[in-house]
Amino acid sequence: MVAVTLTEMRAAETSALAAGWTEERLLDLAGERLGHALGRFFPTPGTLVGYLGKGHNAGDTLVALRVLRNQFGWKIAVRNAYPIEDCAPLTRRKWQELGLDAPLDGPPAWRDVVAPLVLLDGLLGSGSSGQLREPLRSLAGEMEWLRQHAAARVAAVDLPSGIDADTGVSFPGSVTADITFMIGNAKSGLLAGHAANATGVLALVPVEVLAASGTGDMALIAPQTLAWAKSPRPFDFHKGMAGRVAVLAGSERYPGAAVLAATGALRGGAGLITLHVPTQAAAVIAAKCPPEIIVRSYVSPRELWESECDAWVVGCGIGAVDAATADGLLDFIAHSAVPAVIDADALNLIAHSGRIGMLAERHVITPHPGEFRRLAPDLTGLTREMAARAFSERVPATLLLKGCRTLVTRSGHPLWCNATGNPGMASGGQGDLLAGVIGARLANGDAPLEAAALAAWLCGRSAEISLNQPHISAESLAPSDVASHLGGAFLDWQSARR
Repeated sequence: MVAVTLTEMRAAETSALAAGWTEERLLDLAGERLGHALGRFFPTPGTLVGYLGKGHNAGDTLVALRVLRNQFGWKIAVRNAYPIEDCAPLTRRKWQELGLDAPLDGPPAWRDVVAPLVLLDGLLGSGSSGQLREPLRSLAGEMEWLRQHAAARVAAVDLPSGIDADTGVSFPGSVTADITFMIGNAKSGLLAGHAANATGVLALVPVEVLAASGTGDMALIAPQTLAWAKSPRPFDFHKGMAGRVAVLAGSERYPGAAVLAATGALRGGAGLITLHVPTQAAAVIAAKCPPEIIVRSYVSPRELWESECDAWVVGCGIGAVDAATADGLLDFIAHSAVPAVIDADALNLIAHSGRIGMLAERHVITPHPGEFRRLAPDLTGLTREMAARAFSERVPATLLLKGCRTLVTRSGHPLWCNATGNPGMASGGQGDLLAGVIGARLANGDAPLEAAALAAWLCGRSAEISLNQPHISAESLAPSDVASHLGGAFLDWQSARR
């Protein structure tokens, strides 16, 4: 499902009302779904404070607060921008149903509340425009102070107040969210890379009656709208059915990259993983590998042409290689008919050789921004979205362009934006792990586009789950943490609970 504009979202709401839905039924359903989504994303109950305007966005917030208190055990409170009697009639009714004695008359006493402290931004909905005015601006500033100084997390209802839903432009004084729960549909402006610092990670709250068909070409990678990789394995499933992944990676200088790529394939569901490493690095890499990984050495990549496997992962940590090895590797990529993930130094070799034309439909390429600039220096002045679209028209391979809004696309397909992840993933080795997970999905039989999209979502979701552990922070998060929580990410994808 592609992202929608505000006009398309309003048309969906009008259609729902014409079909017999009332505004209150829609608000109750959206608020209840929002409450459950919040409870799953923040699994440890703490204190949640709703920051309310006077429209229906505030009504959604009040319903969600009731769900979190009654079903998830959260302590709740409310900060009102306006007196209750000035709010929309439905919002007043939801306030009465919530049954709180009174709103807070000042910021929450953050030193004394039960942690975690989550602030729910219900100041304005998607129909608002322009800069925040008082008293909303002061409450947005209060949320930001608590976020900066009291470890509060800010969750936005539908969009952060003060950001334009269609363009993603954030005005001065707007709310900065750590996660944005988009109601019903992904909003086109919020998927843009320049909106990321305002929206944080993105979550989709499904409200089926409001599902709309957008006319753009950006879509959110989300289990609520994508159907593959949901079915359980047959009971008689065995390792041959899970697929064989061969990894060509590592060097004396970068042994860890090979280990992480192979670990990604292992945790991503492959049945058999063989790690091919240079002879001079074989001993040190084998010593670091999980026991489930088969480690074999090679002198030249040409030795590997006849290897039996269902998917290749090529390039992680191979470093600088001599001319003969480079030629052998490029010929291997060009002529092997097996689906392959091409990452890191293998991409640099392709860029340096000018042989971008070797990239084919069976390939998934996974550049970070620097590697992408080397592959397509003429696209440097474009936005990430424009550059990804332009590059995908040059080669038939699937492109996964890394970043805080990882983009996945190929020629003739929408530009998919990943919804998951966090700043803790800014550490070396995360991309190696991702490459291995993509390889596992290719070996399982996923199409390249689907394998790349799912792997990006899984690794990002695993990073989110990791930060729910009391001993892990964004600063301490390591690729090995992400690897250890991939199982939980798979479960969330299969159940569409994130």
